[in-house]
Amino acid sequence: MTEARTDPDLLYVGTYTDSIYLVRVDRSSGALLQVGAVDAGPNPSFLAIHPNGRVLYAVNEVEQYKGRPTGAVSVFGIAGGTGELTRRGQQPSEGGAPCFVSVDSSGRALLVANYAGGSVALLSIQMDGTLAPAADVVQHKGKGPNAERQEGPHAHCIIPDPSNRFALAADLGADRVFVYRLDLEGRSLRHIEEGDAGLRPGAGPRHIAFHPTLPLVFVANELDSTVATLRFDSTRGALSPQGTLSTLPAGWTGTNYPADIHVAPNGRALYVSNRGHNSIAVFSIAESTGALALEQVISTDGDWPRNFSLDPRGRWLLVANQRSDSVVVFGRDPENGRLTPTRQRIALPSPVCLRFA
Repeated sequence: MTEARTDPDLLYVGTYTDSIYLVRVDRSSGALLQVGAVDAGPNPSFLAIHPNGRVLYAVNEVEQYKGRPTGAVSVFGIAGGTGELTRRGQQPSEGGAPCFVSVDSSGRALLVANYAGGSVALLSIQMDGTLAPAADVVQHKGKGPNAERQEGPHAHCIIPDPSNRFALAADLGADRVFVYRLDLEGRSLRHIEEGDAGLRPGAGPRHIAFHPTLPLVFVANELDSTVATLRFDSTRGALSPQGTLSTLPAGWTGTNYPADIHVAPNGRALYVSNRGHNSIAVFSIAESTGALALEQVISTDGDWPRNFSLDPRGRWLLVANQRSDSVVVFGRDPENGRLTPTRQRIALPSPVCLRFA
């Protein structure tokens, strides 16, 4: 890697350990090299980077923090040039087992989903990138037919929409995608109840992704192995379901739980990770209508693919295989989005989130 002819990209890896790992990804070959690690406290699982590129946020996915029934969000400064992380503070997430964190495009608000208990919270980001205590916490309500997993609400993600006026939150327990008006001045999340989308009972919505140009949102449903398409009216903040497709090959009947979902920057391909089938499902997206078609289901060459990420140039797709302790690199066709195995991989303990600097 030190002899690389092209500048490497920096990748941060969140884990179910006490560390966040820093990896360099060679732009020409996809080769991976670990170049650092930082003690980040227990279970720094999900990561987000501030729009200015100088601060990284990590949830500490625990159910108690300093004796309170809440997890936490840790803050790290990112050193210019090296990408080295330096701890800069921590705040309670105001809910148990925070599993997702995002930052609005202005860099003023951090949004976190607390899985245990089913709440979402807004924490104000201060001028130096550190966090103020939670300014607003919203408790979800609802349950689903799966008695084991849907006995109550379980917020699994929350992200701002492209206009930065709304935030959408997928709740696995409630079978619902909640819509909030993102009030940066009032530092609050205002629920737009009539804008919510109720999904098929037992679907278990987990992660969501916006299409870059069409008014569409795609939802990875963990409990019924489907991807749902929702139309999003960004003038009113309203969702309307359009349909679902399976993320599995026809005829496969094993146990499976989809996890992560991403749309290619050009809007032509959608990717969903399958835990159990241990694969990435590749869908084409029709240019005018946004209709999905399953084009490929490819093995992740590992066990329990949780989070995955496209590199900044869209040449590689990297997968975090949680149970086999590996990050695996796939080549990506920029035209049709199909994936090809490479020999590039790295061993890291319990990797669950990948974020490029």
